[in-house]
Amino acid sequence: ENGQDAIEKMAGRDIHFILTDWNMPELNGEEFVKFVRNDANYKDIPILMITTRGMKDDVIKAVSLGVNGYVVKPFTVEILDKKIKNILT
Repeated sequence: ENGQDAIEKMAGRDIHFILTDWNMPELNGEEFVKFVRNDANYKDIPILMITTRGMKDDVIKAVSLGVNGYVVKPFTVEILDKKIKNILT
């Protein structure tokens, strides 16, 4: 539902890949990615950000935060599949 909910659901679980949105209530995507990258348990997990924010500055910001990929909505299944495969290989 939001970044805070994701953090709570991640606790104690073996997480291998994260899909997150940028625009979320309570704890947005930027704050969520910062949390993940600063937590020793999660810092190396690949992150794909999916968002409506397609401006060049937004992509640069996301990459600087440590996301491994970025997809702008709307997107096709093929685009999502390609992005995930690029991150995991």
